[in-house]
Amino acid sequence: MTTLDVDRLRRETPGTTRVNHLNNAGAGLMPDPVYRTIVEHLELESQIGGYEAADKRRDEIAAVYRSVGRLIGADARNIAVTENATASFIQALSAIAFKPGDVILTTQNDYASNQIMYLSLASRFGIELVRAPDHPSGGVDVSAVEELVHRRRPKLVAVTHIPTSSGLVQRVADIGTICRQQDTLYLVDACQSVGQMPLEVEHIGCDFLSATARKFLRGPRGLGFLYVSDRALDAGLEPLFPDLHGADWIEADVFQPLPDARRFENWEFPFALVLGLGRAADYALDLGLEPIRHRSWALAASARDGLAEIDGVRVLDRGSEPCAIVTIATEGHDPASLVHSLRAQGINTSLSMRDYAILDFDDQGVEAAVRISPHYYNTEEEIEAVVAGVAELTR
Repeated sequence: MTTLDVDRLRRETPGTTRVNHLNNAGAGLMPDPVYRTIVEHLELESQIGGYEAADKRRDEIAAVYRSVGRLIGADARNIAVTENATASFIQALSAIAFKPGDVILTTQNDYASNQIMYLSLASRFGIELVRAPDHPSGGVDVSAVEELVHRRRPKLVAVTHIPTSSGLVQRVADIGTICRQQDTLYLVDACQSVGQMPLEVEHIGCDFLSATARKFLRGPRGLGFLYVSDRALDAGLEPLFPDLHGADWIEADVFQPLPDARRFENWEFPFALVLGLGRAADYALDLGLEPIRHRSWALAASARDGLAEIDGVRVLDRGSEPCAIVTIATEGHDPASLVHSLRAQGINTSLSMRDYAILDFDDQGVEAAVRISPHYYNTEEEIEAVVAGVAELTR
C-alpha cells in the first residue's frame, strides 16, 4: 500500500496552519490545487464572460464527468452534476413512478432529510415506508432486508452507506446483490463515503448513488453528483421535472430525454465549482482511495480509543469496522458548548442533533452528540489534542 506523504499534503492544504480541522464529515479543507482551479475559472469569467469562459473550458468540463466516473468506477455517461447530495437524492426519487401501495424499504440509519422525503411520498402518493431492523452488532440486518425484499416486493430499496450521525458503515454491496437478484431498484446515499474510501458502483449494485463534493472528497460547497446506472437509463427513468438542459426537442411539442445521466441535470451551473469537483476527484484518485481510507480510519480509531477512556464520555459508533466519523455523548456536559469551546481552541468539530438522526439517537438515548471526523491530512498530534481537549472540558 502506498504511504501518504502527510507533510506534503499539509503543505498543499494551507488551512492546516490555522486550525486543527476535524470536521471533514461537514466540509473538508480544500487542497490548494482545488482552490486554484476554482479561482482561475472565476477570474476567467470576470475577464471574458461566464458563457464564454464555459465555452473556452468545454474540454476541461467534459473531463470532470470522466474523473468523477473513475472515482466510483463508472462511465462519464452515468454521471450527472447537481447542486448537492440532497438534490441528487431528490432527482433519483422523482424518477420512480410510485403509485398507491408501493413499498420503499429503507433502514434505521438514514439522514433525516431522506426520511422526510419518504414520509412525504407516503402522504402524497399512498406508498408504504418499511424500515428493516438493525443487526445487534450495528447497521441494518441484511438477512432481514433479504426477507423483506422477497415478501414485500418493494418498488425501491434506499440505504445510506455511512450515516451522518455515527461511524457506521452499512453493507451496501450485500444489499445490492439482493436487489439485483429480485430486479429491485436500489438507491444509495454515499454523501459521507465518497472521498474517504474506495467505491465501485458495479460492486455495490446500485441504480442510483448520490454524493456531495464538500465532505471527504474535499471539493467545494454547493455541488454534488448523481450516478445513474445503465439499467435505469435504458428503462427510460427520468426526473419528474426535467430541465431543458436534459432533453432534446425533436419537434416543438415532442420531448426526448437525453440518452445519458445529463437528463437529471439543470440548465445553470457554477462552472468554477464543477471544475473544482473534477480537480478534487483527480486529487483523491492520484493519492489512492485505499491509502486514504487506511489512514483516515486509523486516525479515527485512535480518537475513538482515547475518547472512550474519558470518564463521562460514551462513544456512540456501531458496526464491525467504523469509519472516519467518531461520535460521542458527554454525560453532564452540553455537546453544543463543548463544540464551541473546542473551536475556541482552534479545533473544529461539529454538533450532531437528534433531528439529524432521530431513529439512531432515540435508540441510543441521546439528544445530541459531538462529531469528530479526521481525514488523511490530519496528524496523530491533532488527534491527541482533541482527546486532551475533550478530557479537560468534561473534567
